[in-house]
Parts: sequence; C-alpha cells; structure tokens
Amino acid sequence: MADTLLADSNPADILCETEKMAWIPFTEAISYKVLRVSPETGTWTVLFKCDKGSSFAPHFHYGAGEYLMLKGVMDYRAGIARAGDYGYEPLGVYHERTEFVEDTVLWFSNHGPVAFVNPDKSIIMMLDWKFFADAQANQAKAA
Repeated sequence: MADTLLADSNPADILCETEKMAWIPFTEAISYKVLRVSPETGTWTVLFKCDKGSSFAPHFHYGAGEYLMLKGVMDYRAGIARAGDYGYEPLGVYHERTEFVEDTVLWFSNHGPVAFVNPDKSIIMMLDWKFFADAQANQAKAA
C-alpha cells in the first residue's frame, strides 16, 4: 500500500536541457530562458543573458531573490559580481541600477515579483511567475 501511495503522489521531475532552449528576448540586449515557474509559491527561475553595456531598470524585489553568476560581470548595489559569485537579494530591496560590464549569463531565482519602476517609483512592469509562464507557453507554441 505504501508503494501505491508513493507512486500515485510522485510528482514529475523537471529537467531543462538549456543548450537546446531558445533565448527569449526581454529587451534588445537582455534575453532569458525559463527554467521553472511555481504558481503555488510565486517563485520563478530563469537564466538571463545580458550583453555588455546592458542594464536592468530600477526595481523593487517583492520577493527575495538569489543568483549565481555563470559568466561575465554585473555591477550593482551590493558590489561587483563575477563568474562563480553567488548573491542573495532580500525581500523589499531596491536596486537603482544593475549594469552588465561584460557579456553575462546568470542563473536567477526570485521568490515573488520584481517591480520595475519610474523615477517617482510608480510601477512600470511586474515580472512574476505568470509573466514567465506565459513566455514559456508562447515559446512552446512557436516551436
């Protein structure tokens, strides 16, 4: 009976063969690959590819985030992150600037939305699990 319960409630694993996935444009100089989204928790995990000289607009984290630099250099509020560096960004943090000094690839997971804002801090755009789920679905339709 225990085997039956385990088999019936064994959720599917996720395996992303990232080399086979297409990059999805976010801006002219930044693109991403969706690795996982979770409607249950609001968590979303992506790979970002950022061209040298590109940047993210000012934003607030409405959920804690973490990243691992796979390639390149990122200059932001906490300092300069290089390939191999890990960073944690707490709930509520405001990033006035996030610049990519070299061509960069980073793994990024956020446990809630990120709100891009105008100079008066009014929200321009929200990045959340739904944004990335929709992008992933649209990519699958196009393939």
